[in-house]
Parts: sequence; C-alpha cells; structure tokens
Amino acid sequence: MARVTQAHLDARRRQILDAAALCFARNGFHATSVQDVLKEADLSAGAVYRYFSGKEELIAAIVSEVLGEVRAAFEEAAGQSPPPPPDRLVASVLSRTLALREGLTLDGTPAFPRLVVQVWSEIPRNEELAAVLREGYNAVRAAWGRIVEGYQDAGTMRSDVPPDHVARTMIAAVLGFIAQQALFGPAPVEVLRDGLRALMSMPELAPEA
Repeated sequence: MARVTQAHLDARRRQILDAAALCFARNGFHATSVQDVLKEADLSAGAVYRYFSGKEELIAAIVSEVLGEVRAAFEEAAGQSPPPPPDRLVASVLSRTLALREGLTLDGTPAFPRLVVQVWSEIPRNEELAAVLREGYNAVRAAWGRIVEGYQDAGTMRSDVPPDHVARTMIAAVLGFIAQQALFGPAPVEVLRDGLRALMSMPELAPEA
C-alpha cells in the first residue's frame, strides 16, 4: 500500500475546510449539511470523517485557523520596537488574511466576509463555538494591548489611554470593515488603511472653555 504523505493529508484537510467555508458562507451553518460539504469538496463521507467528526468541528476548525493567523501576526508586531503604525499594521494583517482565502468566492465576490457574519450569527446558539471565538478574541486583544504599550513606550501614542481601550477599538474597526463588505460588497483594504491614517493625522484640539 502506498504511504500517504503529510503533504497529502494537509492538502486534503485544506480541501475539506475550504469546501465547508464556502457552504457555510453560501447557506449558513444550520442550512448546510455534511452532504453539502461532501458535494462541494467532491469527496466521500469516509474521507471527510477521517478529519472531522461533523459540522461543529468543521466550523470550529475554520474559526481557530483564522484567529490563529491573526494572533500570530499581531504577536509578531508586538515584538518589534516600535511596532508598525496602526494603519499599516491593520492593512498588512487584513490583506494577508484575505489573500490566503482569495480563491474562495461566491458569485464572483469574496466569500470570507459572508462567512464571518455567518459565524457571528451562530455564536448565541453554539456555546462551544462561542468559547473558541472568545479565546481567540482575547488572545488577539492581548496582542494588540502589547502593541499599544510599544507605541506608548516609543512616545508615538498618548499614554493616558488604557491599551485595552485602543485594542478593542482597533478590533472593532476591522470587524466593522468586514461586516460592510458582507453587507454592501467588496472594498479594498486600502480604504480602511487610509481612513485610519486620516483619523490618526487629526490634531488634538484644545477643550472648549
């Protein structure tokens, strides 16, 4: 019997995850069956169940993968002194995340933003998925907090604002931008980058008497 290589196993796992992502983005989690994923991946049930026990494990794996990529990117930035400025950093990480999934499209448009919204809608009903998302969010938030501390140590960001407040705001900006794409259509990452850059350039006005 021919020996199955790790590269083959990784490629098959990727094939299954991409097929599931497309199905979830297209029809939502509850309207998607394992049979839909099998058809999209053009694989047998045995091939899929070798890697995943069912839909819940599939969606958890997709979420964990994305959050892991984002966390690693921000943790790498947190180790730089000083970290890249927020507009460049956010654009770089989001561009990388989208580029890794540029082959996943529905009706010619990127499927990833729609997938993100579908995951959000599932959170109130799926405590296991909520726990995965909560853990990933907290890790990204902590990494952003360290990035902000790097800005403050370098004197490029005011030090009277708690780092966690900035971290939450930056995450909200990215999630809001993704939600806009899901609702209103694609937009280049440069839109978010330029918007942040413009906000960062505003002079601080003296408070009114």
